[in-house]
Amino acid sequence: MSENRLRESICRFGLSIFERGLTFGSSGNISVRLDDGWLMTPTGATLGTLDPARLSRLDAKGRHVSGDQPTKETFLHLGMYANRVGARAVVHLHSTHSVAVSCLADIDPADVIPPITAYYVMRVGTLPLVPYYRPGDPALGPAVEKLAGRHHAVLLANHGPVVAGTSLENAVFATEELEETAKLWLMLRHEKIRALTPEQVADLKAHFPS
Repeated sequence: MSENRLRESICRFGLSIFERGLTFGSSGNISVRLDDGWLMTPTGATLGTLDPARLSRLDAKGRHVSGDQPTKETFLHLGMYANRVGARAVVHLHSTHSVAVSCLADIDPADVIPPITAYYVMRVGTLPLVPYYRPGDPALGPAVEKLAGRHHAVLLANHGPVVAGTSLENAVFATEELEETAKLWLMLRHEKIRALTPEQVADLKAHFPS
């Protein structure tokens, strides 16, 4: 896909995400890997009114070369890409239900949400919790990078999800699946649930590798 079409796709998905209330204000950011760098949404921008011509362009070393200044959370994206060679896009949102789960005190930091649906296992898999850092803290980059080799989705404590995909579409779909599963988990967490068994999870991963 050409760079111009990728720019248009970022704006189209950003608008869709914003209009459906998956992010709000100037929260959330999107990036796409190019052959010689990255495209990223600008700092302070709302995903609902992105301009393809003003998206931030970074070179292969992560330096800003054109467009508006990139998101102040650039290091989150670069940390995920560093250990995921096949990742072509990263989405980071402050989606309500995912953030709510990230604030719970009794979740398993190694695997935040149990495998309650097949599509969650297929599109997200195991979701680790990244310890809390203040927004904009560069230490978040290495914290995400440390987990990215084994997980294409992580949840930042008291903050929100960071999800990589083999395409922008796949990253967005996985982020949406995570948000819907977080909503389900909040509805069910005080009920007796029938989660998928380890054997069922292994079968899904064998047939639908992430």
